[in-house]
Amino acid sequence: MSNTRVGVVGMGLYIPDNYWTSEYCAKLTDGRWTAKAIEEKLGFRRKPVARSWEGTQYMGAQAARDCLKNTGFDPLKIDAIVWVGEEWKERLLTTSALYVQREVGAKNAWGVDISNRCCTFITGIKMARDMIVADPSINTILLCGGYRNNDFIQLTNPKVSMLYSIGSGAAAMLIKRGHPENEILGTHFVCDGSLFHTMGVPIGGTETPITHENLDHWMNYEISDGDFMKARLNEVSMPNWFTCIDKSLEKSGGLTRKDVGYVAVTQFKRSMHNYMLGEYGLTEDNSTYLEDYGHVGQMDQVLSITLGMQAGKIHDGTVISLVGAGGGYIWAAGVIRWGKIKEK
Repeated sequence: MSNTRVGVVGMGLYIPDNYWTSEYCAKLTDGRWTAKAIEEKLGFRRKPVARSWEGTQYMGAQAARDCLKNTGFDPLKIDAIVWVGEEWKERLLTTSALYVQREVGAKNAWGVDISNRCCTFITGIKMARDMIVADPSINTILLCGGYRNNDFIQLTNPKVSMLYSIGSGAAAMLIKRGHPENEILGTHFVCDGSLFHTMGVPIGGTETPITHENLDHWMNYEISDGDFMKARLNEVSMPNWFTCIDKSLEKSGGLTRKDVGYVAVTQFKRSMHNYMLGEYGLTEDNSTYLEDYGHVGQMDQVLSITLGMQAGKIHDGTVISLVGAGGGYIWAAGVIRWGKIKEK
């Protein structure tokens, strides 16, 4: 690892105050699911859903504002903005990082958008750290993004039930060279391109453009070849996750799962959540199950850390393991040691 210290100055969130409860979602499934089944099998009691005017760019900028408010940081001192939100936004083919630059007054920053599905925030953390280490002219980077992929999830479609928990929201993180707290350590990623074709929105790209005939169906997220996808994920998902977890810890100065005190993991069914915690030797006291938020895409890790801090689960010196996965298929993990950095 480089001797350059890179730390998290602070974070911000924007969560819409409009929620769909498990009862309401059950009604939208036309009786295929009950509220109890949604809560027990899909793992959410409610989820935030953005209203028409709460686009991903708007929400991302609000999260960035919250981050700057929480940290008291001067936006003019931000060197770069990395957008880690979704490609679904107010205006297609626009650069969301520059929308945020304008909205928060970071006029000295350059910006770039990145996309790695629900691993994008962990990817952004890695890229921000690497950029600071590699380029002496970059001292502070703002990561931010919004997410509302629930627009594409039709609850009448039983084939995408694993995605019913998807909601809306935004998160931001300010990362700085030489910051004396909350050091960003190692990250690791594993990808499996054999699953590329299994998830996505089939209508609207150059392969299948929007036409009069498919206009009523283009905003439908689909899972293709579901049997293959399920079999493949059952085979490789947990091993790939723990490869990422263990490798990210190893890259963090030789840490192991025993050193972890908090797990900020993407939302999935509770049995998987508890199994993963058990593999760390931890309990629910060392994580936050996002049953009142559902799956807010790549924002889950920042949301979990924020809730963990509010609940007193994260303390000075806590090693946080960030864990995520995204369609395509991508598994990711990263490490942050919270609190004061102790010089070696």
